[in-house]
Amino acid sequence: MSQLYMVYLIIVYTTGMKKSEKIKGKEAVAARKKKQVRYGILAAAGILFIAIIGFALFNPFVAKTGDTVEVYYTGALDNGTIFDTNENAAPLIFTLGKGMVIPGFEEAVAGMSANESKTVKIPFEKAYGSYNNSLIHVMNRSVFPVNVTPLEGQYYSIRSTTEGTVSTVKVINVTASTVTLDENHELAGQNLTFSIRLVSINQNNR
Repeated sequence: MSQLYMVYLIIVYTTGMKKSEKIKGKEAVAARKKKQVRYGILAAAGILFIAIIGFALFNPFVAKTGDTVEVYYTGALDNGTIFDTNENAAPLIFTLGKGMVIPGFEEAVAGMSANESKTVKIPFEKAYGSYNNSLIHVMNRSVFPVNVTPLEGQYYSIRSTTEGTVSTVKVINVTASTVTLDENHELAGQNLTFSIRLVSINQNNR
């Protein structure tokens, strides 16, 4: 009797062990499948991210550094005043990366496609910089030729005798003996809004 009981216990224990191992095996398979799904999702997300970055970097249909572009634009101040536009005139032609236009304008055009339009706000830091009081100079009237009468509010081109450079200055005050000149750009310190329409891209370096 005791031997039969021992055999019964062994059979029950073995059967229970097999069931437990089966359950554990199923749980392990399920866990592996979950991991595989997670890894698959992460891999797909990584591939999609790389594809997006690659498309942004190598998309042949958008303007990039080195390309020469033609654009129409309208520039306005924060109060809505339009200070410049080339609509109904020749397009502005420049090469991206050459510093031919203000940084914010160049950044706005980069990534645009032909016939695309956009409106961007450009802070003064990426436009003509902040207003600099050190660029105001009180000069002797002799800096002007004798046949030129400086008038307040007018702009003049002044050539530096030491550096040979030419700068545009605004007369902000005139006395009998002095002229006060402002070398700041007229839009210094101003935030600008540009409506831009890109009409063509010449892919110089591709």
